[in-house]
Amino acid sequence: MSTLRDPVGPKDRKVYIRRRLLVLAGLLAVIAVVVLVIVKPGSSGSAKNADEVEVPADLASTASEGDEDPSEAPACDPGQLTVTAVADQDSYAAGELPKFSMRIENTGNEACSADLGTAGMKFEVSSGDDQVWRSEDCQKEPESLPVIVDPGKPLETESVEWDRTRSSAETCDITRDPVAAGGASYHLRVESGGVPSTGTAQFLLY
Repeated sequence: MSTLRDPVGPKDRKVYIRRRLLVLAGLLAVIAVVVLVIVKPGSSGSAKNADEVEVPADLASTASEGDEDPSEAPACDPGQLTVTAVADQDSYAAGELPKFSMRIENTGNEACSADLGTAGMKFEVSSGDDQVWRSEDCQKEPESLPVIVDPGKPLETESVEWDRTRSSAETCDITRDPVAAGGASYHLRVESGGVPSTGTAQFLLY
């Protein structure tokens, strides 16, 4: 009587093929489960396009938090504002265009509102007694811009570029004459909201 329950010997070729197919199917099932765990349904597996990314609803409102309303502050008294002319360089080589701005400071004790828009800004360049250029001669669409000026926190305007030519209201649409260079000295004087600068910014043109 044999002690073996199943005889040992070669099996039919179909049996081996079925076993291999079952093993392969099992491996594929395991791989599928791993993929589903790593990549969630609905995910493309890559970064979203810009138009698909959602911006948090409170992000836009956060930028405006803390902004003050200029209409709630009293108008600045001219005596509490100091305006300073600013040229970006002390001298300019041939072909270099000067850039002008102005610095406004509240010398009082309380915040106040001032119109710092282009409607109230003036930039003037002179050489001795000769006034050679004014920003208002050919200014287009000047705008008002009420701004709160806090005490002890100077504000500087955006720069205005001068093309080194002589201006007048009659020369806005024609080619204007260049001013003298070769080391000539010029002075920048500014005004904002009716408050003139306390001095001038001197610079040289080469």
